[in-house]
This record gives sequence, structure tokens and C-alpha cells, in this order.
Amino acid sequence: MRGRNRAGLERAALLDVLRSARICHLGVIVAGVPRVVPTVFGVDPAGPDREGTLYLHGSVASRSMIDAPEQDICVTTTVVDGLVLARSAFHHSMNYRSAVVVGRPRRVEDADERIRALDAIVDQVVPGRSAHVRSHTRKELAATAVLALPMYEASVKSRSGGPVDDDLDIQRGDVWAGVVPVWEALGDAEPAADLAGDIPVPEHVDNVRRKATRG
Repeated sequence: MRGRNRAGLERAALLDVLRSARICHLGVIVAGVPRVVPTVFGVDPAGPDREGTLYLHGSVASRSMIDAPEQDICVTTTVVDGLVLARSAFHHSMNYRSAVVVGRPRRVEDADERIRALDAIVDQVVPGRSAHVRSHTRKELAATAVLALPMYEASVKSRSGGPVDDDLDIQRGDVWAGVVPVWEALGDAEPAADLAGDIPVPEHVDNVRRKATRG
């Protein structure tokens, strides 16, 4: 059994990965064949499912969305933080954070929860964006399937630090080794071609760019 402190640390690590990622990969069996689909997602740590809720969405006609509630699925996210370059090919690696959430999802039918879920998915890409766009139309909601996955069964893996080389390779001293940091970079916002000229870039859009800027 995990101690309370350990469980809290694991949950914090899980939320860190999920909040840092903008895309996940949904693994589901369709017609007897494994299918892994890249998609956006949303997270509600206080959601109605056990240990919080991870939300997915897609077309109501998507086989992945149709078949997923009848089976256990797997959702994976990965954030790469660095390229670890060792003195030998064998010891090359990456610094990363990854999370895997597994379980049986449910279809979200409640109207209010569907809207909260879709807003969470929008805000996963650009935090605060859902408050600035128009509401969902009935037609859009009817065309969209929403799945809720409990965050109870999840695992987190990560690596940090420099290369771990063999002593003999270190002693030779003839090969450079180290870490190349990796981070997300966002450029300046480019207005749509049909945007009215007097609408400025909103603060929440500027914020997401600034938070991703390093160096």
C-alpha cells in the first residue's frame, strides 16, 4: 500500500505531466486492431470520476469514440525536456516526463458536464481561451462525442540529469557528452486574414506565448 505522502507526490507528478502537454495519444481496439490516435484532451482534477477526470472528444461518427466505452483504453502523454548525449550510443537517452492513464471511459451525456469538458479541452491548448469564445451551438454539440476517463489508474515515468557513461569511456576523454535542453517555443500571434483590424491580441494569447519562452 502506498503511504499518503507517496500517493500525493505521485498525483502531483501526474498533474504536472498532464498540465504540461498539449496532445495525447488514445489507444483503443477498433475492429480487432490496436489504434493509437493523437488528439487534444482536457483535465479536471476535481472531476466527477475517481481521482479526477481526463476528457477526450471527437466526432460522433469516429469508431474510436464509439468503441472506447466498451473496453479499457490507454491515454499517453509525453513531454521531452532534454536530449541526453552520452559517450557511447548505448547510453544515449532523453530527459522526459510521461503519464499513462488506463481505464474504461464513459460517454458524457449530461449537458453541463459536456460543456465543462469541451471548455477544459480548449483551455488545455490555451489556458483561459474558453471564456473568450462564443458558446457551443446545438449542432456542434450534437456532432461531438465526449468521453470521460477516471484518473485513478495512472503511472508516471520521468528521467532527468546528465548522461550515465561507463567509467572507461569517461576516462578516455575524447567524446563530448552532455544535455541539450528541449522546450516549447511559440511565435508571435498571427491574426486571421479576415480579422477586423481593431481587435488586439488578447492577454490570454500573449500569456501562453510568454510562458513558453525561455532562454
